[in-house]
Amino acid sequence: MSICTVEHLSHGFGDRGIFDDVSFRLLKGEHVGLIGANGEGKSTFFSVLSGKLKPEEGKITWSSKVRVGYLDQHTVLTPGSTIRETLQSAFKYLYEAETEMLSLYTQMAEDAEMDLDKAMEKVGILQDMLEHHGFYHLDIRIEEVAAALGVSALGLDRPVDELSGGQRTKVLLTKLLLEEPDILLLDEPTNYLDEEHIVWLKKYLQTYENAFILISHDVPFLNDVVNLIYHVENRQLTRYVGNVEDFNRLYEQNKRLKESAFERQQAEIARLEDFVARNKANVATVGMAKSRQKQLDKMERIELTPEKPKPVFRFKVAKTSGKLISQAHDLVIGYTKPLSRPLNFAVERGQKIALVGANGLGKSTLLKNILGLVEPLSGFLETGEMLYIGYFEQEVQKQSTHTCIDEVWRTFPSLTQQEIRSLLAKVGLTRQQLESKVSVLSGGEQAKVRLCKILNTPTNVLILDEPTNHLDVDAKEELQKALIDYPGTIVLVSHEPEFYRPIISEVWNVEDWSTQGIL
Repeated sequence: MSICTVEHLSHGFGDRGIFDDVSFRLLKGEHVGLIGANGEGKSTFFSVLSGKLKPEEGKITWSSKVRVGYLDQHTVLTPGSTIRETLQSAFKYLYEAETEMLSLYTQMAEDAEMDLDKAMEKVGILQDMLEHHGFYHLDIRIEEVAAALGVSALGLDRPVDELSGGQRTKVLLTKLLLEEPDILLLDEPTNYLDEEHIVWLKKYLQTYENAFILISHDVPFLNDVVNLIYHVENRQLTRYVGNVEDFNRLYEQNKRLKESAFERQQAEIARLEDFVARNKANVATVGMAKSRQKQLDKMERIELTPEKPKPVFRFKVAKTSGKLISQAHDLVIGYTKPLSRPLNFAVERGQKIALVGANGLGKSTLLKNILGLVEPLSGFLETGEMLYIGYFEQEVQKQSTHTCIDEVWRTFPSLTQQEIRSLLAKVGLTRQQLESKVSVLSGGEQAKVRLCKILNTPTNVLILDEPTNHLDVDAKEELQKALIDYPGTIVLVSHEPEFYRPIISEVWNVEDWSTQGIL
């Protein structure tokens, strides 16, 4: 049964085409992975499907009464509401039904002329609906899912106004899963989850009875939960049966077949063109030449997909730092309340450390303490000498209004525009992308611009907070290689063990220090 039919969808932004005549049908219960390089239009595709964006051409038809759930990180939460109230709003229709039922009871008690039989029939229908949907166990259900995704640790009675962008996303994801819509549209749902919560989400999606379309650059996660792949490339969407491994095999196979067919056609074109050139002026053979020319004119030319620019990451290295990078003396991190017990540790030259542990326990806060961006609640940090630090922040609070070229040029004003273009091309941005404003780029493209500045600034210490969020597979692999080769000190926060394990030499688990408890 088809729950969504897309016909001849075309869309773009200015002279930048995103989709061209895309058609497909989404069937009930299909688990789809939407994959493609940064900037190919995956998030735009979700905006069009969800109705947030109207396509320039084409038609999208949903089956009647289909409920669409979209994990949109820009959704505005109701100011002044708590996390608990936000999660309860997933069942708004049930709370409204309860209110209606209680109102009927009140009316029956107060209105002597009321038709009690009709009222009781309506009450029975409402009561059955509430029981069928587990209304009287909602609080337990909410707390289960909230705990599984690490939201409970934020405090369910905490106002949503106090949440960071990552925390908001976790709350939105929890609410969405509680709603259990007919189709889930999930855009990078693992970005702000730690390993434990990703495992839970994986099991949840594996057994999800309804359909979902999932954007994720976490290949192991994607492999385990999808049974179909939609591949977005060069304004086209191609459907493959299987997971990412199946897609990679079929894609390479089809690519080789197409290249072989292209070479054969090019040889045939050269042979026909040569025949025409040699015989079109000869009266005896001009007829045959015209016949060959007609063959050429009618031939449907095979076009190879142009290769996307592959990112090349190589960190510029500054002169060697002192032996001590940072040393904590009874350091207590936090903002209004402590997130850690008093800490005593040292980071020394050449160490490559991964900070792991549940979200909300202070990994990002500790990095900001080391950088001097946040003052500790007590204790102090001793900082080493000759430090040249490159910092990748997980969440950028202020969106840049500059073009990519101008954004990087502000960091390296002595370079020429051509040199700036070259730096941006090396991180995998196309000409159209690097001439666009940073604010209109995808999350992955914006991350590449930020990495470009760090890569080309000489450093001997890297402080990286979830640098792989939004990066496509090629960029992630290249970043991993560059960090393995980096001779300086690294302190890294990442929720992807497959990414950080080959890089780091030791793991520090913040759960061992936390005052917040284990999630």
